[in-house]
Formats: sequence, structure tokens, C-alpha cells
Amino acid sequence: MRKYCLMMAIVILGFSCSGPQKGSSKNNLTDSIASMEDKLYNSRDVQVSIEEATNLIAMYKQFADEFPDDSLAPLYLFRASDLSMNLQRPKETIALFDALLENYPDYEKTPSVLFLKAFVYEDQLRDLDHARMYYEEFIEKYPDSDFADDAEMSLKNLGKTPEELILEFEKNQ
Repeated sequence: MRKYCLMMAIVILGFSCSGPQKGSSKNNLTDSIASMEDKLYNSRDVQVSIEEATNLIAMYKQFADEFPDDSLAPLYLFRASDLSMNLQRPKETIALFDALLENYPDYEKTPSVLFLKAFVYEDQLRDLDHARMYYEEFIEKYPDSDFADDAEMSLKNLGKTPEELILEFEKNQ
């Protein structure tokens, strides 16, 4: 019985201690993210440090993994996808977009995420079939979006070389 009481005390103590540690960890992580964002975005350096950007992406993903129900999780995933896209890491970017679309379908930037997913398939991966599929899905789901015209134009010009686009533009002048 004594052994049982000791084990229960350890379990209760463990549960009571894990709450504050998790909150503290959350605060530490958000503070680290804010510090890294400040360092990355407010630096006087012309070029962004790839290492720092990569670390920030990892922190964003860690936060979303550890605190998926927090209102910052979709925002951090969106910021991670933006950084990843700008670092020309299309596979990572698509994975982040997929996580956003799957886990946060009501996120305010979901239309932008779907449009950008199509764009990354087109521009960075040169996968025109997937780009077409996601542009069409975007137009179907968000016909009144500010990006609907852009998606239609992208579909119209999908796969055309810059030279073809110039010739087409000159022809219509």
C-alpha cells in the first residue's frame, strides 16, 4: 500500500509539474521566435542568413507541432512556408502548405495558401499538371478571391516560355 501511495504521489507530482513546464516552454519558444524574427527581418544586412532563416523555419514548425491548437500555429506555419518558398525549397514549402490546408482549413489565409501551392508547383517545381490542378481547385473554391483573376491568367499562360508570352503580348498590342 505504501508503495502504491508513493507511486501515486510521483504521478500526481509529475502531472502538476508538467503543466507549468509546457507553458514555460511555449513562452520560451514564442520569445525565441520573436527574437529570431527581429534579428532576421530588422537586420541591416542586405542578404538574409540562410542558416538563421532555416532555424526560424524549424522553430515555427516546432511550435505548430507542440501546440497545434494555439492560434499562432497556423500563422507560424504560414510564415515558415513563406520563408521556405523564398529560400527556393519547394518540397518543404508544399509540405508546409499541405499541413496548413489539412490542419487549419478555416485559417484566414487558406485561399492564399492554395494559390501559392499552385504557384510553387508551376514556378519552382515545373510540375504543370499539379499546378493546373491546384489553380483549377482554387478558382472553383474561391471564385471571388482577389487572386481568382491571377489564377485564371496563370492557367491561360501555363507552360509558355517568356518569349511566347512576349510575342503574344506584342501581337495583342
